[in-house]
Amino acid sequence: MTGWLRGKRALVVGAGSGIGRAVVDAFRAEGAKVAVLERDSAKCARLRRELADVPVVEGDAVTREANDVAVAAAVDALGGLDTLVNCVGVFDFYRGIGEIDADALEAAFDEMFRTNVLSHLQSVKAALPVLQAQAGSSIVLTESTSSFQPGRGGALYVSSKFAVRGLVSALAHELAPGVRVNGVAPGGTLHTDLRGLASLGLDGVRLDDSPHRARDLAARTPLNLALTGEDHAWSYVFLASDRSRGITGETVRPDGGFGLGAPR
Repeated sequence: MTGWLRGKRALVVGAGSGIGRAVVDAFRAEGAKVAVLERDSAKCARLRRELADVPVVEGDAVTREANDVAVAAAVDALGGLDTLVNCVGVFDFYRGIGEIDADALEAAFDEMFRTNVLSHLQSVKAALPVLQAQAGSSIVLTESTSSFQPGRGGALYVSSKFAVRGLVSALAHELAPGVRVNGVAPGGTLHTDLRGLASLGLDGVRLDDSPHRARDLAARTPLNLALTGEDHAWSYVFLASDRSRGITGETVRPDGGFGLGAPR
């Protein structure tokens, strides 16, 4: 490995599986010390078994309390914090506005935006004083290919991811020059535990359970690739490293070229 993150101290929010877990592993491989915040008890237990030296805080990232505890635990264990990564998300399984019952719309909206947007704001708010005290600190938020165009999610998911892209721009402008803020917008991802909205009865459905997913993901990208969390993790490594010290308010798009349109 390159050691690009040697000396960095990172908090990864939503680290129990998928892209978040891949980010933890990549950061550690590149020399970073890492702490994590994860909501799922079973995933926390697995992290503690497999990564005995990583502080694991169990809690819901949409709450102030969980983020405050996670930041405090990271600072206590790592001696400080100069990198924040948020990988929290929920999906709507392509539900259009016409497919959402009027009685369920408000609850679905609240769940989607609390999970996909408020969790990012809460993490940043909790970590900001510590990040601002550390020169060269950075924040990396998780957008989606849906942050740029429709078709890879429904009305609520796409609008929430556009909101995260706006948040990256707003925070980058506000927090410069002390803290860099960038986003990663992954395309469709294999081996993810991304689930649907509980308010729509979809919390037991995993995106990765779709039949022929690897084939279908590859077929719709010009590079003919079905990417994994491990593929995406290196974009986070770059944006957290000093190699990207002149970059803020930008988005890296590891989506196999999906944004270019359907392959010929």
